[in-house]
Amino acid sequence: MKEKVYKPSDLKAFLKERGLHAKKGLSQNFLIDGNIIQKIIGVAEVCSGDFVIEIGPGPGALTQALLDKGAHVLAIEMDAVFAQALTRLQTPDNRLDVVQADILEFPLIDFLKKRKGKKCKVVANLPYHITTPILTLLFPLFDLVESLTIMVQKEFGDRMAAQKGTPEYSSLTVFLQFYGNVSSSFTVKPSCFYPRPKVLSSVVHCKLHPPLLQGQEESFFQLTRTAFGQRRKMLRSSLKDLYSPEKVEKNLICIGQPPTQRPEGLSVHEFISLFEALNA
Repeated sequence: MKEKVYKPSDLKAFLKERGLHAKKGLSQNFLIDGNIIQKIIGVAEVCSGDFVIEIGPGPGALTQALLDKGAHVLAIEMDAVFAQALTRLQTPDNRLDVVQADILEFPLIDFLKKRKGKKCKVVANLPYHITTPILTLLFPLFDLVESLTIMVQKEFGDRMAAQKGTPEYSSLTVFLQFYGNVSSSFTVKPSCFYPRPKVLSSVVHCKLHPPLLQGQEESFFQLTRTAFGQRRKMLRSSLKDLYSPEKVEKNLICIGQPPTQRPEGLSVHEFISLFEALNA
C-alpha cells in the first residue's frame, strides 16, 4: 500500500525509512495538505490523458494525485534517492516516467519535440532558489507547453502577476506576460508544508501563448531590462544608451504616453508599441 505522503505522519515515516531529510539548499519543503494538492490540480485543469511535467516532486504527494487523475507524468527529480523512491508510484499502465536530473540540464526541448503529441502541462512545487531560471527556460516553449501551474514564494508570485504601476511590476513581469496570461490563484500558508518555510507561498497559473512580437525577442528584452535597470528614472534617461532621449520622448508621445513616463507605467503591450515605434 502506497503511503499518503501528504500526511505528516506518513511523510515522516517515509523520510525516516529511507534516511532522508529536507535539504534547505534544494529548497525542499514538502506539501502536507491534501486539500491544497487537489486545489493545484483543479487550477491546472488536469484531465485523464494529459501529459504533465512535474519538477522536483520529492516524496511524490503531487505526483500520486496527478496519476490518480489519469495523467501521464514525467517526474524530473534531482535527488537520486527521491527519484528512486518515486518508482513505487508506477501505475499498471506505466503512466509514470522518472528522470533523475537537474531540470536546467535536462534536454527538455528535444524530449518534447520527439513526443509529437499534444502540448504538455507543467504542474510543480518549484524549488524556490531556481524559480527564475526555470521559468526563463519554460515560458518561451509556448509551442510545446500549454500551461504552467506552479507553487512559488508569494513575493515572487506577486511579481509574476503584477500590473503596471505597482512596486512589484518588473522586467521579469514583462518577460513572463510577454509569453503568457499570468494569474495568481491562491495563497498557501507555511503550515501546509514540512518543514515549515518562513514565508507564504502562492499558486500561480500561466496559460502560454505565442508572443505578439516574434523574431525580435532579444532586442525587445534588452530594452525592457535596460529600462527597469534604472526603474526610478524616466525612460528618456534610462534608455539613453540605446536611443536618444529626444527619440524616446517623441515615440512615447506617439503611443499616447507622457514624455516623462517611467518603466513601471507601461504595460507589456505598451512596451511592444514603444519598441516597434523606436525601431520603425
